Amino acid sequence: MDPLTVSRHISGNGTPAGLWRADPKLAGVPTVDLDALVAPGTRLVVVAPHPDDEILPCGGLLHLLAARGDPVLIVAVTDGEGSHPGSQEWPQARLKRVREAETGAALTSLGLGHSATVRLGIADGGVSAGEVLLGARLQQILAPTDIVLTTWRYDGHPDHEASARACASACKASGARLLEAPVWGWHWSAPHDDAMPLERAVKLALTPVALEHKRAALACFHSQLTIDASTGAAPIVAEWAIERILNPFELFFHDA
Repeated sequence: MDPLTVSRHISGNGTPAGLWRADPKLAGVPTVDLDALVAPGTRLVVVAPHPDDEILPCGGLLHLLAARGDPVLIVAVTDGEGSHPGSQEWPQARLKRVREAETGAALTSLGLGHSATVRLGIADGGVSAGEVLLGARLQQILAPTDIVLTTWRYDGHPDHEASARACASACKASGARLLEAPVWGWHWSAPHDDAMPLERAVKLALTPVALEHKRAALACFHSQLTIDASTGAAPIVAEWAIERILNPFELFFHDA
């Protein structure tokens, strides 16, 4: 099914993790090893719309690459300053500082504390408006031998989708290879709707050690995991969302 014909609205608790884990189509997606997904010595460029989007879809992969000693570049599209609108506890200036520090702690926990990071400073919530600029900046960064990994172009969050479109444009111009991964796609989609393109997906199996490192990295994002005391707002990334992400594999879509 075309994901454009399915509502991609992100609300409520979404599809339970158990439904995905029982899905025979997801179980049938081929599994690849690390070398097949990212050849040794290849630079992986992770384009993260917000801080934590470099961990949620691919924290296990990053740990495995760190253990192998391969180069990784993190491109932070926004600083995530818009995650708590109207909050007195989390004004934008504080969020910008804290979320950058959270990312640093998460990367350190994966073994990538010294990885290169490029911060583009596009407004949180404004990636669609800055999509052309983002594509141009990425073209300046990318080499033909790179693999680019970003969020899925139909992920349901406008910043995620715009980042993917910009990556696709930059990869086409540079010759880099593109992988996309669902974050909120697990939430609004469900096994019966066939909206996720599993026919062009692969799974990277995670070792128990890699999965625990990913869990530890996600725990670094305190601003996103706790209730906002000033507004009473629920955590941005709730436990049920984390449960859907902490699978013994990570799912990636090859470019169409």
